[in-house]
Amino acid sequence: MTTVLLADDQPMQRFGFRMLLESQDDLTVVGEAANGTEAVHLVARHHPDVVLMDIRMPGLDGIEATRRIIASGARTRILIVTTFDLDEYAYDGLRAGASGFLVKDALPEELLAGIRAVAAGDAVVAPTLTRRLLDAYVHHLPVVPGARATSDPRITALTEREREILTVIGQGWSNTEIAARLHLAESTVKTHVTRILAKTGARDRVQAVILAYDARLVTPM
Repeated sequence: MTTVLLADDQPMQRFGFRMLLESQDDLTVVGEAANGTEAVHLVARHHPDVVLMDIRMPGLDGIEATRRIIASGARTRILIVTTFDLDEYAYDGLRAGASGFLVKDALPEELLAGIRAVAAGDAVVAPTLTRRLLDAYVHHLPVVPGARATSDPRITALTEREREILTVIGQGWSNTEIAARLHLAESTVKTHVTRILAKTGARDRVQAVILAYDARLVTPM
């Protein structure tokens, strides 16, 4: 059973999410939060597998709530629910430690699949959408004249092949595309990705993409 916490300041939105989730045999809602402060407290109390996190909430917003939940060491994964074309803070939410994002008008089956994917440790954002998001908000990155990828301590432990694969992950390539273009077995690619996550401390593929940007392995098109 996957446990889910709903964090949204709109009661009707939470009600709709709860009705959908509790219609599933493998999902259950363990609590509801109307703001970020409540979300942080309820995560500490219930230890849910996934938080469905709104960004714009009164008081403590979803970004800061995400940051505090991740900083606490909780194993809970955060799935941000946002209006992609309007919400300028989605990028900050991913940097804060969220495992992905969905738009609020996603189809019910997309939301359910996203929750299950995040609970399983995967990122729910398609690589091409991740690239689009990061390109849209890459201006949040600080400008460091002369900064080089080799200066980032998270990169130094990677082998040449792992660094190459991290770079193309940041460019939006899927495992299948990496395997085909680099002439590797897909199982080998998965092994490399697992090692990259372990060595860099990235929680999932979304965080690996952000790392590729932070380390200047990838620059916006």
